[in-house]
Parts: sequence; C-alpha cells; structure tokens
Amino acid sequence: MTTAIARIILAPRERQIIEGLCDGSTLAAVAQELTIREGTAAGYLKLAKRKLHGVSDNAAAIAVGYATEAIARPKLLDPEELVLPLEQRQLVPFVARGMHSAQMATELRRPVAIVRRDGRDLMSNFRAKNPAHVVTRAWQYQILTAEQVISWLR
Repeated sequence: MTTAIARIILAPRERQIIEGLCDGSTLAAVAQELTIREGTAAGYLKLAKRKLHGVSDNAAAIAVGYATEAIARPKLLDPEELVLPLEQRQLVPFVARGMHSAQMATELRRPVAIVRRDGRDLMSNFRAKNPAHVVTRAWQYQILTAEQVISWLR
C-alpha cells in the first residue's frame, strides 16, 4: 500500500537553493551561481528545511524534497548499472535521514570505523561529493524511494 503525503510548496528561491545542493555543490557555490550572498542563501535554506518537515540536514532536505515533489526529481538511471554491496546499500536510508556515522553504527550494530569505511566506499561507488549528493544518486538508481522517505516522516 502506497502512503501519500501532502506536496510541499517551496518559494522559488528556497527551491533553487535545495535543487542547487542536489549535485553536491556547497551552499557558497549555490549562492554564487544565484548571485546572492551566502548568508541570504542560508536563510532560504533554513526556511526550506522548516517546510520540509523540519529536517536539519541537507541530505534529509533533498530526500524529503524529492519524496514530496517540492523539488524536481532527478533523471532515473538503470539500477542494473550499479553493483552496490549490501553493507553500503543499508547506509542509504540513514544518510537520507541525515544521520552521522556513530548513529548509523548504533542502528546497524556495527563498529563506527566499519560504518565510516562503508560510507566512504558508498560515496566512491556513487561518485558523490557529499551526503546530499549520495541522496540524489540513490534516488537516480532507485535505491531510495518516496515510500521509504515518507515512512520515516510519519
């Protein structure tokens, strides 16, 4: 059964900031691209995160943005093109929630050092620049879905 959640409407600048972070860009780079000050961009980002179920992490904001269609969803890629070990695949939902390595290690009952290594390998396999970019790549390869994100919002 698919559970729907209300679509979130972001102001144009809020949406531009979140979408700018999707490819792994820094907030400073997004602000420069939009020709606004970084502090102004940070303000828009804070407002967007509040609307996106009050998340505090950029990766979580992107995940919720995709799930609620508040931001444009990225083009899907063929999941068959990616070979991702189970240990790395298990990290994706935690990254999408904005969890840190120690939190993931506790949830998965694994040593923090192993979780950190798997996280680095995940970023490498996805060719991702940061956790926010991991969320985009996971969405593209259909490892992260709207249903998964919505389930932890409830």
